[in-house]
Amino acid sequence: MSSSKGLAAAFDLGTTTIAASLVEPATGTRLAVTGAMNPQRRWGSDVLARLTAGGDPETLRAMQAALSAEMERMTGELLDRAGASPADLAQVAIAGNPSMETIALALPVESLAHPPFRPLFSAGKVTTTLDLGWSRAYPCYLLPLPGGFVGGDLLAFLFGMTETPTAGTLFLDVGTNAEIALFDGERYLATSAAAGPAFEGGNLKCGMAALPGAVSAVQIKGDRLLLTTIAGAPPRGICGSGVLETVAALLEEGIVEPTGRLVPAVEIDSNLGTRVQEVNGIPAFVLHRDARGLVYLDQEDIRALQLAKGAMRGGMEILLGKANLTLEDVSRVVLTGSFGAVLSPDVLKKVGIFNGKMVRITGFIKDGALAGVERVLLNADGRDQMEALAQKVRVIPLSGTPLFEKHFLAHIDFPKP
Repeated sequence: MSSSKGLAAAFDLGTTTIAASLVEPATGTRLAVTGAMNPQRRWGSDVLARLTAGGDPETLRAMQAALSAEMERMTGELLDRAGASPADLAQVAIAGNPSMETIALALPVESLAHPPFRPLFSAGKVTTTLDLGWSRAYPCYLLPLPGGFVGGDLLAFLFGMTETPTAGTLFLDVGTNAEIALFDGERYLATSAAAGPAFEGGNLKCGMAALPGAVSAVQIKGDRLLLTTIAGAPPRGICGSGVLETVAALLEEGIVEPTGRLVPAVEIDSNLGTRVQEVNGIPAFVLHRDARGLVYLDQEDIRALQLAKGAMRGGMEILLGKANLTLEDVSRVVLTGSFGAVLSPDVLKKVGIFNGKMVRITGFIKDGALAGVERVLLNADGRDQMEALAQKVRVIPLSGTPLFEKHFLAHIDFPKP
């Protein structure tokens, strides 16, 4: 398809959320950016649930159709915002974990659903958007899949870092699948910890993507609860950064114990106790109440976050062990993810994902994976560079390893404040 403007659309296809942007390769500028929830959530909130559902060919095609419709809608929105038309779009590039890229192409999912969890393709895939189920044909590139549940999204995040990392740099892409990479000086050791959707706000009772109205930051001052929402809109739900900040604040106030137990209202001295109520029979902490309903975090949500952070910390420990390093040897931490807000490293320490040193050496990059997909589109030899990077990644599987179970269990509790 010839194009007058030669614009390109970049997608970071997350299990819970999708981020997309429109770039102009001629000038290297980002023209527009948008985000949405992944419409495949109705088939399950995590990768394994979707792979199970996708074992049925008809369901697999339905999942692909839902995704392609949403991606086309997002593309239309980006073009509208940039004052461009569909004819101005010249190409599309997509990064996702192996399950997301496989389902996007409606390819059989069996090899990913069962050990040893192998993607059907590892090199990047050059195709057209018709193969994704779009109504229009654009040249399309899906990023390589190094293996297991480590995918193009982690590669995009690494590729978005323009400078060469130092040995001991830890990369964390925190989403429904927490993907972790450690640069040992020569190559990247990478793994994926099934964090569950807690970090992205998915699957929580009031969880939502980082869209207007999502509670993104929480502070407790005395008996007062101060909420920040995305775009300053009235609170409608809670996104990943809001979940982590809420739990960190409740730990400090003693309203959540290190075991994860939400303390009953009768045991709380301050007026904050009035916010601990039963919602649908489950103890919950109410963040906001209005005519439209409640925004709250309940005991099950807190447990989901504990499992997520235990898996993530366990994955980090395994990679460090493989490189003969400890947490104290980590030289730098680069954090990204669709939390919704810039997450303070201090909050990650309070919930037990980071230690004290990591707080001081952490930098946060918003839309890290999306920036990497954009770089593939903006560089003349972006695809070749991406394929070369994929060769430098060694995947370390976690599932079924006793050492991972041990680290995971050791880090389920929250630290004492």
